[in-house]
Amino acid sequence: MLLDTFGRQATDLRVSLTDRCNLRCTYCMPEEGLQWLAKPELLTDDEIVRLVRIAVTDLGVTDVRFTGGEPLLRPGLTGIVERCAALEPRPRLSLTTNGIGLERTAAALRASGLDRVNVSLDTLSPEVFHRLTRRKRHADVLRGLAAARASGLDPVKVNTVLMPGVNDTEAPDLLAWAVENGYELRFIEQMPLDAQHGWQRDGMITAGDILTSLRTRFSLTPEPDEARGSAPAERWLVNGGPHRVGVIASVTRPFCRACDRTRLTADGQIRNCLFAREETDLRALLRSDASDEAIATRWREAMWGKKAGAGLDSEDFVQPERPMSAIGG
Repeated sequence: MLLDTFGRQATDLRVSLTDRCNLRCTYCMPEEGLQWLAKPELLTDDEIVRLVRIAVTDLGVTDVRFTGGEPLLRPGLTGIVERCAALEPRPRLSLTTNGIGLERTAAALRASGLDRVNVSLDTLSPEVFHRLTRRKRHADVLRGLAAARASGLDPVKVNTVLMPGVNDTEAPDLLAWAVENGYELRFIEQMPLDAQHGWQRDGMITAGDILTSLRTRFSLTPEPDEARGSAPAERWLVNGGPHRVGVIASVTRPFCRACDRTRLTADGQIRNCLFAREETDLRALLRSDASDEAIATRWREAMWGKKAGAGLDSEDFVQPERPMSAIGG
């Protein structure tokens, strides 16, 4: 198992497959992009599958989510999914994506063993989408969402970040659209993980702001605490159900006490917290012919040192050096 000194067990593995992305979201990276990892620095397909196997068979991981950057940019993604789906015990497999390219890949990913998908979409307006992402790909995302639903991926979740003065008035419209289309909407507070280090606490749209906006049009009934478990999102039934909406309030309502995540970057580093400032290198072990047992031991040691909380609610919080695109969502 992957335990820490506070009794938490990590059963959810986030695997970043690439730091590259085909969007340039203003809250994530500069318009010119970033200096991407060189190919030799990236884990190979075999190395990724081996680490996932160790996590599942030796360390008690039950859920694996493939992230990026943009994971659909990773050559061989379908093969990685298929090989991980063949593991025993079989983990639940999911993908977080911006949806560009999902239209042509959703069916193949589902056939390979992918169970569910989260798609990032911050606006219903093509013009606002262009302003936020610096790309004219709004229609591609909508087609990707429809393809995911048609392929049988379930649930299809939509992740939304609201930015002041840009899309902060869209929350009720986004929820109405999600309910109409059978998607589960989750709002995420903007987190201090942008490459520009421009995040400001007093400029963000908070969970409270989001809920106040939604309640201008919808009745929201909170789910009981036991239904949440270790999930990062607080959820509410919309107009009595069955549709739900979630809010991930990493900044204003931290959920560290129930955290069950461990993270693997595209270059083979273990992070025991999204906001950690330290990493543990598994790539070097892999490439020095270390045994599965040695790798599992190093992984356990990394998780044992996990802190009680991310510290986001502290005024002296220090942002990690790596941006979100280099860590994995």
